[in-house]
Amino acid sequence: MTENKVVFLKGKKVILRPLRKETDLEPCLRWFNDPDVTQYLTTYLPIMPQKEAEWFDELAKSNDRVELAIETHDGKFIGTIGLHGIHPRDRTAMSGTVIGEKGDKESNWGRGLGTDAKMQLLHYAFNTLNLRKINSAVYAFNERSLKYCLKCGYKIEGRREQEVFRNGEYQDVILLAVFRDDWLPIWKRYQEMGEAEQ
Repeated sequence: MTENKVVFLKGKKVILRPLRKETDLEPCLRWFNDPDVTQYLTTYLPIMPQKEAEWFDELAKSNDRVELAIETHDGKFIGTIGLHGIHPRDRTAMSGTVIGEKGDKESNWGRGLGTDAKMQLLHYAFNTLNLRKINSAVYAFNERSLKYCLKCGYKIEGRREQEVFRNGEYQDVILLAVFRDDWLPIWKRYQEMGEAEQ
């Protein structure tokens, strides 16, 4: 990692940095048109370059969201993570993560990169933004996402049965949330873990 690199949050495996339209738009456009990725997202229509460019432009104007790039320590942009619908009065937000760069020989999925990114985001949400609760939602068939949310301290709060149509069937949506006080001991343990344990 070069000395002059922009790093907003640094984890054990990844860094989180501000998104850059000039370098990040093309990978995002590829990811958000990839059925392997979009089956887990609310997106289901083709994303046109103009629409993705507008999304990047809107980020700079938003006061209720934080959207960051996930980058490996060797500088590879692999996904995005963010807090959406930040409510200062309620001290809540919704989190979302996309690891869009699946990888070549060695997949970026299932290597703990998303977990590391999420733990850094939660650290920022709870200890900088002073939020108290972070919500999330996953499709029931997305076992990998559910597992990593639970690993990061989220608990299941409910289920919306047959809520979305994905892969030719109606699928349940699992509602999750993590409270700051429940998460702090998990954060402490995570900081003490070696890489092999993550």
